[in-house]
Amino acid sequence: MPIIKFVKENKEVEVPVGTNLRKAAIRAGINLNCGLNGFGASINKYLNCKGHGMCGTCRVLITKGMENTNPMTKREWYQFKQPFHIPPDPIPCLAFIGHEDTMRLACMVRVNGDIEVESCPPVNLFGENFFS
Repeated sequence: MPIIKFVKENKEVEVPVGTNLRKAAIRAGINLNCGLNGFGASINKYLNCKGHGMCGTCRVLITKGMENTNPMTKREWYQFKQPFHIPPDPIPCLAFIGHEDTMRLACMVRVNGDIEVESCPPVNLFGENFFS
């Protein structure tokens, strides 16, 4: 069975093949709805789209094992690759900059093998990749 390693939380979870990453994190007691650099994390835990790929607050970086996940969905493509969003959530597109190959929405990821996940990646508006 695949193992999901949550790097920041220093926690490993064994799951069946095809498990949804967001649901596995919830069962492990990990909040993936962190808001903007932690701001809003407590309220986003309750006010989110409940796994439908609409809010973008469950963004994660898959640091190892991207090949062990399903391909990017259309909802993820919309959240990360569209330059302009309809309010209320323009932030995920900004978080994606510099992480084009590893940023995913946890609610859209199916785990098919071992992966390492960094939850709640920061949004760096002044980083070197922002204006490139």
